[in-house]
Amino acid sequence: MRVRVSGSIGWAARSISGGRSHGDVHALTVAAMDEDFPRGGIQRKPTAGKNKNEEQDNLFQLSGSEHRTKNPKVEQRKKEINNEKTKKPRELQGRASREKQPKEEGILTFKKLNVGTLLLGCVKEVTDFELAIGLPHGLTGYVSLTGICDALTQSLSEQVNEDLSEDLTALPDLYSPGMVVRCVISQLGATKTNRHSLKLSINPKEVNAALSAGTLRAGMLLSGCVSSVEDHGYLVDIGVKITKAFLSQQKAQEYIKNRNQGLPLRVGQYLNFLLESVKDNGRFVQLSVRSTDVATAMATDDQNWGLCNLLPGLVVNAEVQKVNPHSLVLQFLSGVLGTVDFRHLDPQKIGTYHTGQKVKACVLYVQPDSKSVHLTLRPIFLQPGALVRQPGRQSIGEVLEQCTVLCYHKGAGVTFRLEDGSFAYSRVFHLSDTKMTSAANVFRKGTKHRCRVIDYAPMEQMALVSLKKTIIEAPFLRYHDILPGQMIEGKVASLEKFGVLVKVTDHIRGLVPRTHLADVPLKHPEKMYSVGDKIKCRVLRVNAETKKVTLTRKKTLVKSKLPVISCYSEAVPGQTAHGYIVCVKPFGCIVCFYGDVRGLVPRHELSVEPPPFPEKVFYVGQVVKATVLKCNPNQEKLLLSLKPHCDAIGREPGTRADDAAQEREGAAGYPTGKIVDVKVLAKAKDGLEVSILPEQVAAFLPTTHLSDHVSNCRLLAERLRVGDVISGVMCWSQAINRIILSRKPALLAFVEQGVVAKDFTELQVGMVMTGMVKNIMPYGVFVEFAHGLVGLAPKAAMSDKFVTNTVDHFVMGQTVVAMVTNLDEEKRRALLTLKVSDCGSGDADRESLALLSQYLMELDFIRSFMGRRDSPVVANLSRLVIGQRLELTVDAVKTDGTMHFTGKDVAGLTVTASRYHQGEAPVSPGQQLAAVVLFVDLLSSTVYVSVRPELLCARVKKLKGVSQQSAVVQFVASDVAVASLCGSSQLTFTPVASHLNDTFHFDSEKLSEGQTVSVKLKASGKEHQGIPLSSRGPSKHRRPNQDHEPLEAVEEAAPELQHTLCVGDIVSGTVKSVRPTSLFIALPGGVTGFVHASEILERVSDGTVPTSSQKVGNTVTAKVIGGKETKSHKFLPITHSRFTVNKPVLTLRPSKLSEKHAAVPQDEELVDRLRAFKRGQVLTCYVYRYYSAKQCLDVEVTHDIHGNVEQLLLTLNHKCMKHPERMFQPGQALTATVISPDSTGTRLCLSLTGLCSLDEGAVTLGTIKKVLPSIGVLVSLPFGKTGRAGLCDLADSYSESPLEGLVQGSLIRCCVISKDKNQLGISLRKSRVYPEKKLPVCDPEITSIKDLWKGAILRGYIKDFGELGVFVSLSATLTGHVQYQHVTDYSVNDNRLYQENIPKGKLVTVKVLSTKDQAGYVGLSLLPQDTRKPDLLPASLGLLCKELNETKMEVAKAGKRKRRDSEREQLPPKKLKTQKKQRLEEGDCGLEVYCREADEESDADIEQQLSPVKPKVPRLQLSTSFAWGASLNTIAPVTKGHKDMSSDSEEEQSTDTEPRLSRREKEASKRRAEKELARVEQQLTDPARHPQTADDFDRLVLGSPNSSIIWMQYMVFHLHATEIEKARAVAERALKTISFREEQEKLNIWVALLNLENLYGTEESLTKVFERAVQYNDPLKVFQQLASVYTRSEKYKQADALYNTMLKRFRQESAVWLSYATFLLKQGRGEGSRALLERALKCLPKKEHVDVITKFAQLEFRLGDRERAKAMFESTLSSYPKRTDLWSIYIDLVVKYGSQEEVRHLLDRAVHLKAAPKKIKFFFKRYLAYEKEHGSAERVQAVKEMALAYVDSRTSLEGS
Repeated sequence: MRVRVSGSIGWAARSISGGRSHGDVHALTVAAMDEDFPRGGIQRKPTAGKNKNEEQDNLFQLSGSEHRTKNPKVEQRKKEINNEKTKKPRELQGRASREKQPKEEGILTFKKLNVGTLLLGCVKEVTDFELAIGLPHGLTGYVSLTGICDALTQSLSEQVNEDLSEDLTALPDLYSPGMVVRCVISQLGATKTNRHSLKLSINPKEVNAALSAGTLRAGMLLSGCVSSVEDHGYLVDIGVKITKAFLSQQKAQEYIKNRNQGLPLRVGQYLNFLLESVKDNGRFVQLSVRSTDVATAMATDDQNWGLCNLLPGLVVNAEVQKVNPHSLVLQFLSGVLGTVDFRHLDPQKIGTYHTGQKVKACVLYVQPDSKSVHLTLRPIFLQPGALVRQPGRQSIGEVLEQCTVLCYHKGAGVTFRLEDGSFAYSRVFHLSDTKMTSAANVFRKGTKHRCRVIDYAPMEQMALVSLKKTIIEAPFLRYHDILPGQMIEGKVASLEKFGVLVKVTDHIRGLVPRTHLADVPLKHPEKMYSVGDKIKCRVLRVNAETKKVTLTRKKTLVKSKLPVISCYSEAVPGQTAHGYIVCVKPFGCIVCFYGDVRGLVPRHELSVEPPPFPEKVFYVGQVVKATVLKCNPNQEKLLLSLKPHCDAIGREPGTRADDAAQEREGAAGYPTGKIVDVKVLAKAKDGLEVSILPEQVAAFLPTTHLSDHVSNCRLLAERLRVGDVISGVMCWSQAINRIILSRKPALLAFVEQGVVAKDFTELQVGMVMTGMVKNIMPYGVFVEFAHGLVGLAPKAAMSDKFVTNTVDHFVMGQTVVAMVTNLDEEKRRALLTLKVSDCGSGDADRESLALLSQYLMELDFIRSFMGRRDSPVVANLSRLVIGQRLELTVDAVKTDGTMHFTGKDVAGLTVTASRYHQGEAPVSPGQQLAAVVLFVDLLSSTVYVSVRPELLCARVKKLKGVSQQSAVVQFVASDVAVASLCGSSQLTFTPVASHLNDTFHFDSEKLSEGQTVSVKLKASGKEHQGIPLSSRGPSKHRRPNQDHEPLEAVEEAAPELQHTLCVGDIVSGTVKSVRPTSLFIALPGGVTGFVHASEILERVSDGTVPTSSQKVGNTVTAKVIGGKETKSHKFLPITHSRFTVNKPVLTLRPSKLSEKHAAVPQDEELVDRLRAFKRGQVLTCYVYRYYSAKQCLDVEVTHDIHGNVEQLLLTLNHKCMKHPERMFQPGQALTATVISPDSTGTRLCLSLTGLCSLDEGAVTLGTIKKVLPSIGVLVSLPFGKTGRAGLCDLADSYSESPLEGLVQGSLIRCCVISKDKNQLGISLRKSRVYPEKKLPVCDPEITSIKDLWKGAILRGYIKDFGELGVFVSLSATLTGHVQYQHVTDYSVNDNRLYQENIPKGKLVTVKVLSTKDQAGYVGLSLLPQDTRKPDLLPASLGLLCKELNETKMEVAKAGKRKRRDSEREQLPPKKLKTQKKQRLEEGDCGLEVYCREADEESDADIEQQLSPVKPKVPRLQLSTSFAWGASLNTIAPVTKGHKDMSSDSEEEQSTDTEPRLSRREKEASKRRAEKELARVEQQLTDPARHPQTADDFDRLVLGSPNSSIIWMQYMVFHLHATEIEKARAVAERALKTISFREEQEKLNIWVALLNLENLYGTEESLTKVFERAVQYNDPLKVFQQLASVYTRSEKYKQADALYNTMLKRFRQESAVWLSYATFLLKQGRGEGSRALLERALKCLPKKEHVDVITKFAQLEFRLGDRERAKAMFESTLSSYPKRTDLWSIYIDLVVKYGSQEEVRHLLDRAVHLKAAPKKIKFFFKRYLAYEKEHGSAERVQAVKEMALAYVDSRTSLEGS
């Protein structure tokens, strides 16, 4: 037993001590022994003093090396005695051990909260009047509009009083969800439904109530609200009295740009900020809201944080003291202990925490009653100012089927891992409806359970779930879950006058209004309903924000089976639904549906015979059946009819048109080709019933019209749901009862081109059109085109291959491309060909890739639907991608070699692999294998995989340019084949068909698994999910060889079809047809001529359409310039398959008509003619169409030369590229620049930007290909090039987030700045891409080292870290080097600190130290003294400055010398003599002794200098407690150990002996003590010394008891120490001490006391002091002083009320009126001061009126309207013109505030007054002095002459 106890004590000591020394472990072991085994008697609880001394003993224990060796027998005997004393029965010991087990910290609940508790919260929801704050452990509180800050409350009250309701500040403009705020509990209560009510406040005065001006320190992280907006910044309310906090505009710019969307800060906006500087004892502080300052702020010991003022949100450095099963115990800030709950651990580090580990933590909340601190280790809270992301992707109320138990916490709850990888938590009382006895067994790790999301805990970043069956099966959890029109059940809660309250759930209640209790009004509802009755209702409307649900009990509405109309978009014309009347007017009735959807029923639609008085027939609340006539959802207008259904549908009210007229109206509104958005109403067997938005017109979308790919049609029809909105649908045709729509991309693209025949007469032989297969017959295929045109493709023209059965080649609804071969105008029949050789463009690669890309894009579109709303199995299916690796288990192997698999990621899916994909290795059921996904069949939910080794290896080929590769086919689907490149695992998609018409393949042509094919890939080509798309060169479709066809057959038929026109002939004809790029001219003899757009006008301007100048029927004169062969099938295709017609090509240009005939060479090949165009040549081309699939513009130069313009060369304005098809009109003339012929040699590559090559300085558009963090962006450029822009080339002004706003795939404008073989260097600087604008450049571009000079200050981005320093990118071509010694002022031993704390891509300011042109080297510095910027390394790392570190090293060296001396002194004399002799022999002259003595003294001084800046160890701070009662002779440092209170420690201390001091050390200690004593005596006798302690002030007040100044300084001394009560006591002492004769001195103390209560007291305490002051002093003076106190503290309401009280009490005192007038004018209330003057003149005696008016006028001059002040003076002087004192005041004010002309005019009037000569002389002196100061010599002379004239006039008058 004894051994077991000692072992447990040793283990406890080791676990608690962590990494402490042997002495510390020993002390803790003794402490543990004392606690568990008391020394007899009653066990006493340790007192505070004892704990304190024990801790001090532990801290001051000597290290193991200094311990004396103890007698082991004595120690063993001690333990035996202690064990005998503490023996207990087993029961008591077991009970004691159970009592000593650490209790888990409970969950924060409502019962544990107290008013005044500070917590960290996250804004969950923002409404107009309150904030919903998420608190720790899932609690939620609310902050009202008045609980934010006083400035916002005052601003809102002023806006309300001034009736500025439109300008009211809205909380959503100031706050957003995710903000982290500090809040304080202001009120705890209960709601009407007995639910907990938790009201919070974020008012800085309440949150920071524990802070005072004296406690503010630079570096503190505080929070506050903007109180006012100033010219150069913002005043911020930080809640500290007498402290003004200012945020400059410059330091707020970053926050405004990044966090406030560029808008200025507003009053009431919440901010987290850093105190940059504190001045005037905390009266003025400057703030910083820069993200780098706030995010790196740490709470340190020198900021004087403690339990009394600790704020949530502070980030601290902490050490793990104890690891509990559900929590951690941390120590921080010099011994403060805190707890971290398991929900607030770092999810990435769970299970890795251990005792002694250093961590960063954030204060979560502090419980004031228990003084317990709770912290969080979640990374998001360790960066103050960061936004908390919305946790989880599950919506509240969603039921989760598979939740895996991650951990069971006894007594707390269960943590789950969800399917998406996120976490959820369930509390104990939510685990089951009944009490569980074995919860630990039920919720074992790895078990799966079904739960439901009930809320989110933003502070824990996890969902809160419940496993209660009642909650899982509950139909509603929130008001958001209830939908209008829904049927619900509930219980009658109460009967009210206004209706019946229904309890739906415990938290949801609804109201049945009185008018909805029944179909007819009830006079006595209580007879029908009673409390507790279960009733069924239907929801009329729901307001989730206000939590109001309105229900109906009307039987007709409840049991109605008609469709529910709950929004205007659901009101489809012709739809009938039940509603109720809410208003009856003479012009009709207002009918309301669900969701407050209302419509008007006109009087003539109320019935077949309109009633003359509707109010007599209908009543409010009446249920009616209404039919929708017309609906406009955008304007929320609805027109209804109450007539029978057959008479109301489909027509406008008041009309009686028949069905045919109605159909024509609908057809006119939706012509073929119109693009609309539709909403799925219902699913039919062969398509979808939809409504066209927003008019809600019914239409039908057939299944075959959903896609160009037949396989995707069925898939889309299966996955689309009712209510889905489909965009980009085209009106295809008009049927008898409905509009037919199409979503086929090929049809949409063809119709968008505009070259669509609308009638049979517009069809031309040779026209190529896109259509769809309408019917398949044995003799051919019928193809339907837009506008109802139909053509026949005979069996022989269906394919280039021999057609045996037409059904084998095409299917119904398939998209095809057809060319017109023959037209029969009499029978209106058209013959077509579907051969790929006739209908293809000749570029099979491009067409096949376009088809493949469209197919894969549609699959992604379907995946998005499946992943959003289907079952979890289907959602998993949608997330699988081709090429993904899976870990599978073999389920079965069939006889044919097919394998089936199961796995976690493919649960519920069919996973299979063919025999080929098994490989050579044998496979057995149950075997676990890695597999690669080859294809995912979204329709059958089948996944095809492969386990072949060559596909599992990670070998990828690097592609260069366009290359031909060999590939092995791995899987073949209907539209795509998946192949792998030979020799690698790189997969590629290759198309099965090369054209829309290429649908039939012989068995020998079909692809099969394992087949090797040749594919063509492009390095920068198209990709899908990272897999490149490749083309497979199809075999050329050669026609049958007819070289031996008799030439006579052609010659016999030629004369019948060929014309006799020759080149140069002038002909006349009539315009037969006008096309965008051509004209067809009817010539004599039935010949049709062709005129290209380039041959119509002589001069063509950009943007014009030449063909628009001609109209059908115009007679024109033309000239034949060539011929054009077109196919003709007037004869049987079998006998004349190669027969062509030569159509004449004409010109209408006058210049060519006047020219003589010149032969045009007709035998020149097209390739040669294309080569004749030179690069950079400018020409005119004409728009044919914009091809969306190819993202290029097809243009025509002449009738036989065509060209392409790629998207990036269309324009330089990237804003116009959102809809490039809208920029160009078919037939529009454009000026283009030739680049070169394309790869096929049949077309020209053109540019519309004038750019034909990417040279340096070229400006072009590009597409962002990839965003590289901390590097830059990769951009796709024209001509297949790729460019790269570094961080320094993104903007003219560098920013902290240079890549912000750059999104992959977006278009940008860029400039080429350098060329390389593989990559181009580009710049996105606006000064580069817009050189003509000459924009300002903040950070100039550095092109070479010559642009730099020594001492230059510039900015750059951190590029990389090397062994010798940091590399800073200064431009795209120049990188500077910063040696590590020039990076920071701190001493860094491990260079990894730089990489951990300085991210790559960080914006920095550097100074150039040196440059070397030849070597290309630039030396830089990042030191703060060079850049005048803060140090890159944060101070929170606790690193020493370099200077201090060097000094510390010198001290260490001196310490070594000192120890050598002390060891030498302790040696025996003989040995010492030997050493001295050796030293003398070595040449030592004895000087070392004196040097070392001097070193000892210098070492002591250095230690004293270094002591304030050394890192503080928490346990060493307690030494200061022993100096409380120290006298002057104990100033020397304490070196003796302190005695412990326990007997064991006393015995141990008795065995220790004090270390002996050498004689020199004793003398040095004595000298230091004498110096310190002399310094203290000198300070005490210094007359200029300021008092530092309370004793000093007591001595001063004894010497000058009547001096109010000393007493007030004494009060301020206590206020700086936040000792408010002591300051009050000093004031009371002063009032008793100061003599009663010193009235002014006493009044000063009363004023100081008023100020104190105003700042730190309450309204009650201030009122009491004020009442006492009025009794002992002149009341008027006290009132005036209190008004001044209110005004200075900006309590304007209290000041205004006090002034009104003074006006009533002291109405005869003019000073009161003047003081109030001054107050009003300073507040900008000029009208109030003028009204006050009128009141003053009524109350004051008449003799004072002049003086009062004059003083009011002076106030107006200084603070108000100067013009009004002048008017007041003029009015007064007109009544009292001889009052020279008024004239003098008036002149003084005009001189100060007026212009020189006004002053001269006034002085002229004054010197011409009829007054005594003395007074006039005074004005002349004023006039002369003014002119001497402000005027010229002429003006001075003029004044003198005026004075002489006045004297002469006075003399003449006296003489007469």
